Amino acid sequence: MQTITVGLEKQPYSIYLGAGLLQNKTLFSEQIRGHQVMIVSNETVAKWYLPQLQATLNTHHCDNVLLPDGEQYKNITELTKIFDELASKKHTRKTTLLALGGGVIADMTGFAAACYMRGVNYLQVPTSLLAQVDASIGGKTAVNHPLGKNFIGAFYQPRGVIIDINTLATLPEREYREGFAEVIKYGLIHDKAFFDWIEAHIEGLLSRDPQALTYAIARSCQIKATLVAADEHEWLDIRALLNLGHSFGHAIEAGLGYGKWLHGEAVAIGMLLAADLSARLACLPTAEVARIKTLLIKIGLPVRLPAELSVAQMLDLMAGDKKNINSQLRLILLKAIGQACVAEDVMQNQLTQLLADYLDENTIC
Repeated sequence: MQTITVGLEKQPYSIYLGAGLLQNKTLFSEQIRGHQVMIVSNETVAKWYLPQLQATLNTHHCDNVLLPDGEQYKNITELTKIFDELASKKHTRKTTLLALGGGVIADMTGFAAACYMRGVNYLQVPTSLLAQVDASIGGKTAVNHPLGKNFIGAFYQPRGVIIDINTLATLPEREYREGFAEVIKYGLIHDKAFFDWIEAHIEGLLSRDPQALTYAIARSCQIKATLVAADEHEWLDIRALLNLGHSFGHAIEAGLGYGKWLHGEAVAIGMLLAADLSARLACLPTAEVARIKTLLIKIGLPVRLPAELSVAQMLDLMAGDKKNINSQLRLILLKAIGQACVAEDVMQNQLTQLLADYLDENTIC
């Protein structure tokens, strides 16, 4: 088992990574405060892993609530089901919530923990690659609004993150591959050597080689932990770098309707758009854009915008992005592979042309 520390000043916590951790009674007991536990999961994940976790927690009073599976259910209505179950089962301020699932469950459980009785303890137990390297770490919790992804939420840190890589064995191929968008992101924004390593080991990663996967997850967690510790609430434009591709990606998700494209799929094309825009602004060599595109294609992630969207629709949705300040669009761009920056001076015509090129099937991009 590897342990990675998220070194926050007020509330540091650990990420535990290994195989078979769902059966580690000692690890869970050390992280749970009190006797009451509420496991939050979805119908898909629960059939595989809920019995295992319940057996591990058999010395605790353990309840569970199962939500529908999908981004389209990440909303206030479904969130209320968690509160209903906690209240009806008389859970107190000393309860611990456990998020057993992917990114949707991670976000919703964290938000529920932040709100219930003004804040209770929770653990992240991510079962998807995307959640293991991203959603479970850093304390961003939220639900979606029709006008924007993650518009309603709070910063609320977990007590710990327990990553059992064995859960990836049952992850469907599409959901598995989408997670690599976030893995690649860490190399692009912070660590060129890691990006080089991903390129060299992509076949092993796609075949779910345990050794390659463990390294990729661990390095991703280390990078995110470093950036979160440096800027917990995204006030210093350090943590904001983690949003590479997300302004574009969130617009895609909202524009298509949540759940039609997976989060990682939308972020993948978003990162390519950000890289291409960086090249058009003479910040990034065009050869590096080609490297990024080639890697996304090998993984099977999108490299073109969905035809159902228009340039005007994308621009309108991006105008409401959470990172914007005083109606000024703020994008994360690349100076080089391994070095990202916040840009506030992108001209509307430059962005319009970029989006038009990636929507035009006759344009090679």
